[in-house]
Parts: sequence; structure tokens; C-alpha cells
Amino acid sequence: MNKIYPSAANALEGVIKSNQLIAVGGFGLCGIPEALIEAVRDSGVQNLTAISNNAGVDDFGLGKLLQTRQIKKMISSYVGENKEFERQYLAGELALEFTPQGTLAEQLRAGGAGIPAFFTKTGVGTMVAEGKELREFDGETYVMERALEPDVALVKAHVADKSGNLRFRLTARNFNPVAAMAGKICVVEVEEIVEVGELAPDDIHLPGIYVHRIVLNTSPEKRIEKRTITEKGGI
Repeated sequence: MNKIYPSAANALEGVIKSNQLIAVGGFGLCGIPEALIEAVRDSGVQNLTAISNNAGVDDFGLGKLLQTRQIKKMISSYVGENKEFERQYLAGELALEFTPQGTLAEQLRAGGAGIPAFFTKTGVGTMVAEGKELREFDGETYVMERALEPDVALVKAHVADKSGNLRFRLTARNFNPVAAMAGKICVVEVEEIVEVGELAPDDIHLPGIYVHRIVLNTSPEKRIEKRTITEKGGI
């Protein structure tokens, strides 16, 4: 089975549709599937619910889909770097399911492992637990969280072999493996494709059984986030 597609648009053809639940790998601007996000934008699909640790920035990552109003709801743990996100949310134009970061990672992991729900202490006594089942274990209260099973996962890896076995690079691994495992269909953007057998078994971070389609992007922009401070007199 050939998993390699000539472009991001081709890789998403027949896969991405309006009203879907999608998961997008990445953490901040690190390890995001840049070409696939742009292909989603260009496809014109609407009313997406996007699972992602954050929502990119105004003109990059998922921020591009917010600009075009293709996302109706975000399931995220950090959304503080996107002014358009803020504007849409405060105006009631964008729904948000605000989720603790560890809970979000476990929701995706559980979805990929076939576990429908789990209990955690994180969020108990806060708005995170509102409307959710609470249960006591050994005298402690826990909140039940449901697993996430997105229709499509968009993932960034460094290297794939032709069977879809993946190797991630350093911290760019972040949410990508759990997003890939959870997705009913997983589309991966990589910087290099090698023959089967070229990746040593111990170098494979995610087996190809989770990967359905691969697209090559040899020159991603790879933006980085930098801390900026306000200059003050005398400092």
C-alpha cells in the first residue's frame, strides 16, 4: 500500500471534510504540520472542531484557520498568543473547551488506546469539572474525562519510512504521537522519507500502523518563539 502523496492537498483529498473533529500535533510553534494546515485552509472546509495544545499565532499554524473562520471550536490548554483567537472568543464567535495540558494529552492517549474514559484529580473543584461525573477513590475526589477520538489527525514528524514508521526530532515530538494514535485517519508531514529498514528499530518513535498518508515538506518555515521584555530606564 502506497502511503506517500505528492502534496499536502493530495494527502487530504477525501479525508478532510466540514464539521469534523480534527487533532493537530505541535506545542506552541514547535512540531506543527505547517503544510497540512495550509492545505486545510485552501480546501475551504468549515465548522471544524480542533484539538490542539494551543491555537498558533495570528498568521501561523492554526491561526491561519482562525483567520478564515474555519474553526468553530477549540479544545486546547493554552491560547494566550493569538489575538484573533481572543477577539473571536470574547465576541462569542468561537467556542472553547479549556482543558488542562496533562488531561488533554491523556484524552488523546486514551483515544488511541481504546480507553473510553478515565478519572483524574486535575480540575476538581474548578470550572473544568463542571457538568462532569465525580467519583471518590480512597477518600479523594476525581473527575471523569472522556477520551478524544478525532476523525483526522494532522501530525508533524522529522523522518518517515515508506511504511509510515516515524521518527520525531527532539521536542518536536510533543503532542504528535498521541494525536497520531488517536486519529481515525492520520496524515503525517515529514522532512525526509527513507526506505523501509533504514530506520533502526530503536529509532522508531511511532509504528507505521497508525499512519495512513505521508507528505514530504523539505523546507518548513519552523518559526520559533522568543521571549521579549520591555526595556526600562536604568536596566
